[in-house]
Amino acid sequence: MGLHPHEHRWLKRLNHPPPPPSDWHLRTGTQVLQAQRTDPASGLTPEEAARRLTAHGANELATQQARPWPALLLDQFKDFMIGVLLAAAVVSGVLGEWVDTLVIVVILVLNAVIGFTQARRADQAIAALRQLAAAQAQVLRGGQPQPVPASKLVPGDIVLLEAGNQIPADLRLLEAAQLKVDESTLTGESVTIEKRTEALVGDNLALGDRVNLGFKGTTVTNGRARGVVVATGMGTELGKVAGLLNDAMDRSTPLQLRLARFSKQLSLIVLLICVGLFAFGLLRGEPWLLMLLTAISLAVAAIPEALPAVVTVLLAVGAKRMADFNALIRRLPAVETLGSVSVICSDKTGTLTQNRMHAELVLAAGQPWHPAKVEAEQTAPSPHHLQLLRAAALCNDACPSGDCDDKGHIVWQGDPTETALTAVAAQADLLKPELEEETPRVRELPFDSDRKRMTTFHRDGAVFEAFTKGAPESVLPRCSAHWSPEGRRPLDQAAVLAEAERLAAQGLRVMAFASRAWPQLPAEPDVEAIESELALIGLIGLIDPPREEAAAAVRDCISAGIRPVMITGDHPATALAIAQRLGIVANDAANVITGAELTELDDAALKARVLDVRVYARVDPAQKIRIVQALQSHGQFVAMTGDGVNDAPALKAADIGVAMGKGGTDVAREASALVLLDDNFATIVGAVREGRRIYDNIRKFVRYAMTGNSAEVLTLSAAPLFGLPMPLLPIHILWVNLVTDGLPGLALAAEPAERGIMRRPPRPPQESLFAQGLGWSIVRIGLLLAALCLGVQHWAIQSGDTHWQTMVFTVLTLAQMALVLAIRSENDSLFTIGLFSNKPLLGAVLLTFALQMSTIYVPWLNPIFKTQPLPAWELGLCIALAALVFVAVELEKAWRRHRASAAAPSAPKASAA
Repeated sequence: MGLHPHEHRWLKRLNHPPPPPSDWHLRTGTQVLQAQRTDPASGLTPEEAARRLTAHGANELATQQARPWPALLLDQFKDFMIGVLLAAAVVSGVLGEWVDTLVIVVILVLNAVIGFTQARRADQAIAALRQLAAAQAQVLRGGQPQPVPASKLVPGDIVLLEAGNQIPADLRLLEAAQLKVDESTLTGESVTIEKRTEALVGDNLALGDRVNLGFKGTTVTNGRARGVVVATGMGTELGKVAGLLNDAMDRSTPLQLRLARFSKQLSLIVLLICVGLFAFGLLRGEPWLLMLLTAISLAVAAIPEALPAVVTVLLAVGAKRMADFNALIRRLPAVETLGSVSVICSDKTGTLTQNRMHAELVLAAGQPWHPAKVEAEQTAPSPHHLQLLRAAALCNDACPSGDCDDKGHIVWQGDPTETALTAVAAQADLLKPELEEETPRVRELPFDSDRKRMTTFHRDGAVFEAFTKGAPESVLPRCSAHWSPEGRRPLDQAAVLAEAERLAAQGLRVMAFASRAWPQLPAEPDVEAIESELALIGLIGLIDPPREEAAAAVRDCISAGIRPVMITGDHPATALAIAQRLGIVANDAANVITGAELTELDDAALKARVLDVRVYARVDPAQKIRIVQALQSHGQFVAMTGDGVNDAPALKAADIGVAMGKGGTDVAREASALVLLDDNFATIVGAVREGRRIYDNIRKFVRYAMTGNSAEVLTLSAAPLFGLPMPLLPIHILWVNLVTDGLPGLALAAEPAERGIMRRPPRPPQESLFAQGLGWSIVRIGLLLAALCLGVQHWAIQSGDTHWQTMVFTVLTLAQMALVLAIRSENDSLFTIGLFSNKPLLGAVLLTFALQMSTIYVPWLNPIFKTQPLPAWELGLCIALAALVFVAVELEKAWRRHRASAAAPSAPKASAA
């Protein structure tokens, strides 16, 4: 039926057409054609297609307007810590400390480049999503099939599909012949979907259940079809995913939040100290210029300008280590975020499972045969099992791909269910090509969604043998007996059907096989006659099995205090079965919520239940984001793993997205901060361990740097209070900051992980960087170090020793080397972890010691650093005073270990009580 002239004029005046209805699956084909004003026999005319293209726009995914690069670059300098560092650079320049100024500027440029690069990646996810659009589509235009660029499709176009095509827009199917579509990248469904054309009934049907629709970006694996376009561009389900990606906001990582708090706290403290010291000096009658320079020197000493550089290096080294075990970091702060996540929301298909169907159980004559146990136990199939496997191989359209897997087995291509059936028959040495040569196929009744069966005829000598496969509820009523080598025997249909339902409840996809011998081929294929009086051979249960290493990885996550949650588009029974096998849930179906049930929950109800639910099934992309956000509302830091287009919005909305690198889509990878190059869920466990190690080492550096800086501040500010001259000159402050915050601090990146790092819960997101006594330790050791410096200064001045400033300079430097050795572990002694377990740090300490000695004993350096050579006994005194810092930290750790061991025996009693 064509369009009336007034309809043409109405369409032409449309500037912003209303969004298409979302209930196309509930309408009949005739109703859809009427709504789209399309003739199914001839399609749209070229002129009408052009008008609709103007009205609706191109069949492309919209992208966010890219921000100008100057604006992106300017954004990198808006962080509070960057402002502090800029002030430090200005102050250093005023003091003439150009080396310090140069270091700070280099750090700022490095930070800006990294941030600018990360901001540019935001558009890449949408760009990858656009690549899913088919380049060409076969369309009826003016009554003639013709190739048309997919971007030119409009609502109302009639599209022709065949096996291998990528569906170019959302279609309401009008005709479908044995049509199967792979929708795994959009819905998470692990098996191909059999499509049909009848109108559906029911509210809140998940995408995977809308079997009369074809979705843009999915792939036809079998059959052919004709459909009418009902949505294009951003109106398609794929476009909605793109819109969710645009809406998802980036969240600050735990490290960024903690460093921001740390920067503000530090700046406030430094400001108060500097103002107080300046005011105190003026009240004492000191010259205002001298006090101003002193206050500025304190500011330079207090701000750890190496912190961003050291954190960047720590993260970069961690990223390199992760890449070595197939975890690719795309966003550097994500290294630390992994160590803080408390929930991992994992997609099932391809992430926890192998993303390939596998025959798990072969049931014939009431006896099970488990293919997975063949190699381990050398169990041989019985004659009943062999006949069942023979039927599975012959009643099958899979064919060899020409390749072999890593075990030398033939790789089959075709429908995933049929390739799995062919593979399990091959395990019993029943190779499909050989069987077809012995008993060639001479006729077939193809599978269709109405019968839910497929039948093939094979010549076996002078007779013909027919094999039928299909859903148990479809095949069993056609059976009148059980197959047996000795002949037909009685069949208990109710018992077999109950067994099939039991297997289905375990998440298996159950296929029934039957046979019938014919003395000659029926002259006219009569489906009802042929598929009757069958002899049931048996049942085969298939599943997309868990990865072998996934269960161990789940156990490791649980022991580390991380809650694993499965979020999948697959069926609830299948999802629950996999979750039970992996240990995500016990035998409790109450842990499962479906997408339809989720729709009925408002945000408050979901928030109330989200911490107790472990499995979500048949959910759509928007619901995945709701789940992630509900968990985040409880203060959880969420990692989301996935591989499909349907996972991309949640991957971006989560605190860290983890995508599959081998089997995943470009869309998922571009939306993620971490990519698993081996698609191995267990790799996440190693990445979490590395993230925790990195955060521990960052804390160690903060402890080390802030202890040394606080000692410098206390030494400089307290000396005038005790009537002592300034103990250090600006060149000394610069040198101490350079040699102590530089190489030794960077060498902490190589510090190994602490013992029991994966047996402790994740750090609370709101936890301060100075939690667990770190702040007080900085104060205690800083006071001790300052007391040692002031003490040696006072003693030397009272003794008339002119080397007092060089001694203070040396004690301050060497004490920080003793400190960095002592803080390598928060609990274990240096003698337990071993002096040589971090050789880069040991080398950095030795080099710093050598450099410090050069400032004292190299004659031409003495006038530069205003130092004097120390006699051996004075150098020995300085080393002994520095060693007191090491002893104090080791005693502090020994007391901590004693307190922990004293508390340990009380735990079992409390548990028993």
